[in-house]
Amino acid sequence: MSHSSGRAARVREAREQITEACRHLRGDGLVVGTAGNLSVRVDDVVAITPSGLDYALMRPDLVSVIALDGTVVEGPLKPASEWELHLRAQGVTGDAAVVHTHSTAATAVASLAGVTHLPAVHYYVAMFGGAPRVAPYARFGTPELARNVEEALRGRTAALMGNHGAVVTAADLGTAYEKALQLEWVCDVYLRTLAAGAPRTLDDAEIAGVIEAIATYGQRPPASE
Repeated sequence: MSHSSGRAARVREAREQITEACRHLRGDGLVVGTAGNLSVRVDDVVAITPSGLDYALMRPDLVSVIALDGTVVEGPLKPASEWELHLRAQGVTGDAAVVHTHSTAATAVASLAGVTHLPAVHYYVAMFGGAPRVAPYARFGTPELARNVEEALRGRTAALMGNHGAVVTAADLGTAYEKALQLEWVCDVYLRTLAAGAPRTLDDAEIAGVIEAIATYGQRPPASE
């Protein structure tokens, strides 16, 4: 198989994965309406959800494919307005997949005055390389917002977006999607704790220890005979 045909197959797979994930976004509480967007980088192109399309209408051929300057390579619709944010997130983390959500708890935490990061009320913040930072607010679709998120993601795989939502990255879309759900859970735990009293948080040394411990955590089933 040639390099070009191999890339075409991987782009097709990325568009199919994005379409499948889009079917679950609203039911999983990660978006409302047509908010949020997903992307997967394949070599020097990025498959990304189109702007403002009802997720129920998504098809693989409608998923936009853009070059690294934002130029549309494939697809009949405009790409997500946050395409630059996705490219910068992929660049700073080295991850191929990005999930940007408007989930309720994450957006609420990102809208709290004076909160610069998600407090470590649970060791799950280690899954993101440490407590996710809150990127300063900037209007959606702007280069300023993309730069703010890029800075917040340094050394992390998740960030909250001030008065906006959240972004999570991973090597593949399935993992990024699962981490977006985990981020929402930790944000919800924090808000519930905050409502009940003063949160007790874990210190940086403990989170560093958890990061080390989870590096080798997890198993896969053996191949079936």
